[in-house]
Amino acid sequence: MSHTVLQPAVSVMPLEPATNAPPAAPTVPAARRKRLSPARIGVYAFLFSAALYFLLPLYVMIITSFKSMDEIRSGNVFALPLFATVEPWKNAWSQVSGGFWNSVAITVPSTVIPILLGAVNGYALSFWKPRGANVLFGVLLAGAFIPVQVMIYPLVWMMARAGVFGSLPAIVLVHVIFGMPIMTLLFRNYYASVPHELFQAARIDGGGFWRIFLQVMLPMSLPIVVVAAIMQVTGVWNDYILGLVFAGRDNAPMTVQLNNVINTTTGTRLYNVNMAATILTAALPLAIYFISGRWFVRGIAAGAVKG
Repeated sequence: MSHTVLQPAVSVMPLEPATNAPPAAPTVPAARRKRLSPARIGVYAFLFSAALYFLLPLYVMIITSFKSMDEIRSGNVFALPLFATVEPWKNAWSQVSGGFWNSVAITVPSTVIPILLGAVNGYALSFWKPRGANVLFGVLLAGAFIPVQVMIYPLVWMMARAGVFGSLPAIVLVHVIFGMPIMTLLFRNYYASVPHELFQAARIDGGGFWRIFLQVMLPMSLPIVVVAAIMQVTGVWNDYILGLVFAGRDNAPMTVQLNNVINTTTGTRLYNVNMAATILTAALPLAIYFISGRWFVRGIAAGAVKG
C-alpha cells in the first residue's frame, strides 16, 4: 500500500538582482540651481565694474574722435556726436603715420630675432644641457627682472662709443637685449613639458642639434610662438622710453610721435585729434589680441607657465 506524502506548497518570490550601484544623489531643484548666491552676485558685480572701468574710457575716446571742437566744448562728454566727422582721424593720421611705419620697422626685427634666439636657447637648455646651463639660465632669468631704467645709461654710453646711437639698429638691438631673457624663459618652460623620449628617439634616428630643432621641435612650437609674438609685439609697440632715448628723431616710434601730438604747446588743444591719434596708436596691439586670443590661451595652457 503506497502512501502519498503531501508537501506544503511553497511560493517562491522572484529575487531582485543585486546591484552595487551607489544610491542616486538627490536631485537639486531647478529653482535652487538658478538661485543667485551672494558669492555669485559679488563675482558678477566685480566683472561688470571691471568691464565698465575699461570700456567707458574707450567709449569716450571713440565718440570724442568723431565730434567737432564746437560740440566738444558744449561739455556733454558721454553724448553721441550730433554731426559725426572723420576730419580728426585724417588730421591724426597725417601726424602719426610716419611714426606708424617707424614702429613697424622697429617691431618686426625686434620680435623675430628674440623669438628665434629664445627658441634656440630654450631648446638647448631643456634637452642638450651644455656645461654651465643652469648658471646661464639663472643669469638670463635675472636679466628679465632688471628694470630698463637701470641699463639706459650704460647702453647709451656703449652705443655712442660704437657710433650707432640714435639709429634703427640701436633701438632694435636694445629691444632684442631686453626681450631675449623672457623669450628664453617661455621656450625653456615649454620644451620642458615635451616628453624627453621624443628627443631620444630623434637622437637614435641620427638627428643632430639643428635637425632636431628645425624638424621636430620648431613645428610643434606654434602655440608658444604665438604667445611670445603677442608679448613681444605689444611690448615693443607700446614702448615709449626706449624709443625716445635710442631711436633718434628720424626713427621715432608711434608712441613718441603721439606724445608730441598730445603735448603740443602751440595753438588750441584739439581733443578730437588727440583721441583719434591715441586709438590709431593702440589699434595694432588690440587687433592682435582679438585675432590671436585663442592661440594665446592655448599656448599658456600648453606649458608657457610650467616650471
